[in-house]
Amino acid sequence: MSTKQHAGSGQQSSEREAQRNAVVELIKVAPIAEELGERFADAGHRLYLVGGSVRDALLGRLGTDLDFTTDARPEQVRDLLAGWAETTWDTGIQFGTLGAYRHGTTVEITTFRADRYDRVGRNPEVAFGDTIEGDLVRRDFTVNAMAIQLPERSFVDLHGGMADLLAERLDTPATPEESFADDPLRMLRAARFVSQLGFAPSERVVKAMTEMSAEITRITPERVQVELSKLLCGRFPRRGVELLVESGLADHVLPEVPAMKLEIDEHHQHKDVYRHSLTVLDQAIDLERAADPDAEPDLVLRLAALLHDIGKPATRRFESGGGVSFHHHEVVGAKMTRKRLRALRYPKDVINQVSDLVFLHLRFHGYSDGQWTDSAVRRYVNDAGPLLPRLHKLVRADCTTRNKRKANALQRAYDDLEERIDRIAAEEDLAKVRPDLDGNEIMNLLGVEPGPVVGKAWKHLKELRLDRGPMSREEAVEELHRWAREQGIEVPGQ
Repeated sequence: MSTKQHAGSGQQSSEREAQRNAVVELIKVAPIAEELGERFADAGHRLYLVGGSVRDALLGRLGTDLDFTTDARPEQVRDLLAGWAETTWDTGIQFGTLGAYRHGTTVEITTFRADRYDRVGRNPEVAFGDTIEGDLVRRDFTVNAMAIQLPERSFVDLHGGMADLLAERLDTPATPEESFADDPLRMLRAARFVSQLGFAPSERVVKAMTEMSAEITRITPERVQVELSKLLCGRFPRRGVELLVESGLADHVLPEVPAMKLEIDEHHQHKDVYRHSLTVLDQAIDLERAADPDAEPDLVLRLAALLHDIGKPATRRFESGGGVSFHHHEVVGAKMTRKRLRALRYPKDVINQVSDLVFLHLRFHGYSDGQWTDSAVRRYVNDAGPLLPRLHKLVRADCTTRNKRKANALQRAYDDLEERIDRIAAEEDLAKVRPDLDGNEIMNLLGVEPGPVVGKAWKHLKELRLDRGPMSREEAVEELHRWAREQGIEVPGQ
């Protein structure tokens, strides 16, 4: 046997083994899948487990959300689910999809599709097909274009999806140009799957993404945001971001990131801000996982890590003697972050949290070997609020220097700051830093109605609380009266 024949035989053996493993995974939920397959077969219809469900079965991680495709039309599917499913829904019926739930498993069943695209938007003219072959060729990637026919459990792989899966390669069933012209969102999905699966895109996929990157502007910001969030919450988000930047897609969906690729010359040395930000992203994820390996990915932290230095290009100044400065880049960066996340239609709470972290990420660098006063520590905690655990991770991740002595010194300084925060918190309950008098007490003591005066007095007392720590009631009343007199407010009884 020749070397080539031997290699081909080995490949076929690996593929057969992977197919067997997929069927084993399927058997774990066989009562549901096989019941459904037999129900469709008895009615004269074909049913296939398809797409991501088959891919995940091959990867040994098939869950309880299963995708099927069938030659049955939607109304026929509805009839077949009646009396079998505990619950059904038809919110996707205009696209040929019905959903059902039975015994802890959720299934979605879609009629074979043979859609046509106008290549102006991304919504297809929905057309139902008659063959599994026609359905699979219209899918986004080969690893998502495999099927298992039920109840026979026969494997269908018409586009080399198994070989691509074993090679950890991302490719398209049709040409990438055809696929991306039909639906440009697939280019973002390519970057997302690179992040989630760790696969490498084929050369022709990268080439098509690069040449067609401007087509992504056909996609709504909401859809872009969903894919970007999934990418950042994947196992290898750095790889996904790098593909976005290298292909030019980021120029259209997240232009602030490639803009961090600042030109560096021999006379003005500074870190490569783009590479630094990717390293901060990696390190923030390491800290996130170390804190709780079972927790869901922290989208807010990951966005903040990626975007924390986007204000640097706009604030770069060349100093005499060859130095480079980025004064107030955290202020500029917070504004840029807010603008970009709004454009991507992120929820208001995500926008606020990420931009606040970007604004605060540089504050620690004034700590200077623990020389902050207790008042400064209180303000740091107060300004971070519930974001403090994330801010701890972001600040630590932001240390990317190769100078071990400097890196160790920074980590020790932050260790010291966290210890001081814990000590003061234990003494003063920093999580609830409020004035020593509430609004009702302020109104009673000053004899005023609700309004701006109460708010200003409350703010003054809070500033004193941050500076001094807790005060007795007598001290707080005395300070309130002193403030009122300075404001020209007549204090009752005085």
